[in-house]
Order: sequence, then C-alpha cells, then structure tokens
Amino acid sequence: MDKLQISGGVALRGEIAISGAKNAALPLLCAALLTREPVTFTHVPHLNDIGTMLRLLEQIGVKVAREAGKDAAGDTVTLDASALDNPLAPYELVKTMRAAILVLGPLVARAGEAKVSLPGGCAIGARPVDQHIKGLTAMGAEISVEHGYVHAQATRLKGARIFTDMVTVTGTENLMMAACLGTGETIIENAAREPEVVDLATCLNAMGARVSGAGSDVIRIQGVEALHGATHRVMPDRIETGTYLCAAAATGGDVRLTGTSSAYLDAVIDKLMDTGCEITSERDAIRLKAPARLNAVSIRTAPYPAFPTDMQAQFMAINAVADGTAVIRETIFENRFMHAVELIRLGADIKIDGNTAFVKGVAELQGATVMATDLRASASLVIAGLVAQGETVIERIYHLDRGYEALDQKLSALGARVARLK
Repeated sequence: MDKLQISGGVALRGEIAISGAKNAALPLLCAALLTREPVTFTHVPHLNDIGTMLRLLEQIGVKVAREAGKDAAGDTVTLDASALDNPLAPYELVKTMRAAILVLGPLVARAGEAKVSLPGGCAIGARPVDQHIKGLTAMGAEISVEHGYVHAQATRLKGARIFTDMVTVTGTENLMMAACLGTGETIIENAAREPEVVDLATCLNAMGARVSGAGSDVIRIQGVEALHGATHRVMPDRIETGTYLCAAAATGGDVRLTGTSSAYLDAVIDKLMDTGCEITSERDAIRLKAPARLNAVSIRTAPYPAFPTDMQAQFMAINAVADGTAVIRETIFENRFMHAVELIRLGADIKIDGNTAFVKGVAELQGATVMATDLRASASLVIAGLVAQGETVIERIYHLDRGYEALDQKLSALGARVARLK
C-alpha cells in the first residue's frame, strides 16, 4: 500500500494547473445513461473514483472510450449508452464509492428499472439515500429495499413537487437527472445549490433537457421524450483549488493556480484573506501570497454557498500553525474530526467537544508517521506535513488518489520535497 513521504519546511512557490472536479465529473458521467447517443466529456480528472465509475457504467452496458490528456488537460471520455443490458450496480463497486448511487435516477428513467446496492457505512458519518428514494417514489417509481439493494421500477416517471427534508447534493442530482425524461414538470425544493449541480444542469440542457433554477434552492425540470448527445467540459475542482491555496498559506508560499476561478470559492477566499494572505483573482487563475505567520480563523461548515465541509480539515491544519485560537464547528457530518488525532501526533494543540474543535496555534509541527482516514483528512495531513519540521510519512494514501490528481507531482512542481513510497 502506497505511502507519501514529505520533508517539510519548504515554502510552496510556482504555478500549477487545477484538474477537473471529481464531484462534478461523477454525476456527469451518469448523465450519459439518459441518452442513446454518445456523450463526450473533456477535462475529466484521472482519479480512482472516476475509474470505478467507468467500470460500473461498463458493466451496466455502456461503451467507454477514454483518451488520456496531456499537460494537465484532463482525460477525454466518450460514453455510448445505446444498449443498457444490465441495470445493476453491485456492492463490489458501490462499497468503494458512494457516488455510485447516482446511477439510480438515470437508469430508472431511461431503462425503466434499476437495482443499486446500498452504499453501506462511511467513515465521516451517515449519508442516507432516503431522499433519493422519497423523490423517485413521488415521481411514480415503485421501490423496494431488499437484501441490501434498492430496486426501482417505473414505466415512465411523472412530474412531481419534491421537497427534500435536508439539503443533499447527490439527491438533488439524482432527482434532476431522473426528471429529465419524465412527463410534465418536476419541482425540487430545498435543492442543493453547489456549482457541481449547476455544471450538471448545463450539461443536461446541452443534451436537450429543460432544467431551470440550478444554483438556487428551487429547480424546475420540464420532462422531454428523449435526450441527445453532447460534448461537455468538466468544471475545475474548487476543493482541489482550496487545498493548494491552504498548502501555500501554511508554508508561507506564493503560488498561482491556473484553470480555476475564485467564483466557486467565495467563503474559502474570504477566510484565507482573514488569515492575512494576499489573494489576486484573475479570469481563470488565482494567486496567493502568504504572510510570514497566519492569523487563526474560526469557521462553521454549512451547505453552499457557506463554508464547505470538504475544506474543514484543511483549515484545521493551517490553524494548527497560526497565531491565536480558532473554533471550528462541523454541522454536516457527525464524525469528521478524525484527522484531529493525527494532527495532534504532529504536535498540534486541538481539543474536540462534540461537533466543535478548538485549535490553538503552535510555533511549529514535528514530522511523524500518520494515517489517512478519509479523502479530505488526508489533505489536511499533507498540509501539516509540508509545514512540519523533519519527515512526515502518511499511510493509506489511496484516499488521496480518490480525489487529488497527481498530487505528488503537483506539489513537487511547487518545490515541495515529496516522494511516493511503495
């Protein structure tokens, strides 16, 4: 199992390109299930989760053509779902990637049936799929849950008014895709507002769908008879962007990130400026210059456009070496402070009380061997390792490979002393 070895104490400097967004690419790939015509996606990140999703689509009956990109351009993936002969998402694939639930809505809408394994447990907390089931049932699907599988059937879905009990990104995406081929109008209230939802709606409309309101908390979908092929470029990864900005901030660096935009990251940018960083936003790039010492900043996670839960761990890492004490409140997941224990191994001063963490900045961190527990926790350990004195070894970095394309190469391009160990 691969490990990441980091020799800390080097300020990150230079320029790198940001990859396509994992959290946008996964639902986009599922959208190809809605049409018999080929759909092409560009700027697709080369990640383990993307590979898992493509294997899942292949076993459903989709023909997959993948062309590796050059110079951080991302892969080009063409999907042909003209023949769907096995509308099944087995546990063997779903257990490694919860986003596999995103095939449920498109499959039942297009093929009239879907059988998708329940995702099972998640390290950072409960991620129930009850809102997906509630919405599809409202659209007329007959759904049963037996032997660990959600089995949905419908001759054709019909328009419905759906109010989700909680803001759910994948739930919004699943229901939005399903409604595209239904009859009449579907209205999703309390919808997720994330940029990835907007990116999916843009792609669906390019395929002939009639989706409006994406980016607000009310999305309207007018059902159509059929969708057609299209070409769509995956949006830049805002969490990868934020992670590298935090890494530069923690190390006292000066970096320019290209192929991205601060428009997706207002809450994160505001907090980084509060730490004392100087940030310049360009049309498709962001530059950050860090001060010699950061100021601690308190955060509270909440659904978009508030501060993202996927950036909470990274800010815990930078607060660990900032002046002052920060209060971090996690309101999305009930078990998303597991990285705190590992940061403490590196010398951080962190106290946990329920869903609140109190982080008192220390003069410096010390390198040690730590273990990654989930994707964003892994990123926080990388940031801490970059600033720590001595050598840090991060074990179980398969988590990183799920969501950060070429992390070690990109960090090395910014001057970090990073090596992947087998």
